[in-house]
Amino acid sequence: MYAERGSRLLGAVVWTNVPGGSGRVLPDGCMDLLWHDGRLLVAGPDTRAYVTEGTRSAWAGLRFGPGTAPAFFGVPAYELRDRRVELTELWPAGEVRRLQGRVAAAADPVTALEEVALERATPSDPLLDRLVGALRAGRPVVATADELGLGARQLHRRSLTAFGYGPKTLARILRLQRALALAREGVGFAETAVRAGFADQAHLARDVKELTGLPLGELLGRRGSQGPRGANRSTPLPSGSCTEA
Repeated sequence: MYAERGSRLLGAVVWTNVPGGSGRVLPDGCMDLLWHDGRLLVAGPDTRAYVTEGTRSAWAGLRFGPGTAPAFFGVPAYELRDRRVELTELWPAGEVRRLQGRVAAAADPVTALEEVALERATPSDPLLDRLVGALRAGRPVVATADELGLGARQLHRRSLTAFGYGPKTLARILRLQRALALAREGVGFAETAVRAGFADQAHLARDVKELTGLPLGELLGRRGSQGPRGANRSTPLPSGSCTEA
């Protein structure tokens, strides 16, 4: 069973899960600090759905807002793109062992993860915050770059470091998230495509299949292409994703 809440760390979410089978984690520009079986792990930013099979065991995580995790982990996001790694690959082993002992001894692992993040957090970059806000709202990449006073190469370089991929990929992923939110609210697929910023329903269908590996109707647990009956949320397993299918 999956549960999440807003974190005391600005822009972050903390979550717990005891999966009962496979899960499909969708790309969204986020990275996670994970706790599982006495280990601390890191989920990097995904460019495609992350599908996993696992036995029934507890997970806990802190999901950073887009662009905020690299400063915490001390590595550019592109080094972790589409990867799940042990925290010991990024931080000294002795330090990780100490933190693992701290989380293991805590009454609530989620709260312990949150406290670790709060102790080490640095202020977010206002420019990156503006970039995410603009792309989330559907602003074009070129127009956003002009508004931020950045050239195309500079914007691409900063995006790779912060998000793991360029601004066009980030915009595409955030557009997918807008579409899924609308469809889960019961908006028809054609209207979802228009409101989310796709050229048409066919464009929406192609992007959903490419980024998630499933047709939109199947992803949302619908029968056929009629109106939705609510999202079918699979288990959010070791993910770096803010949205689970």
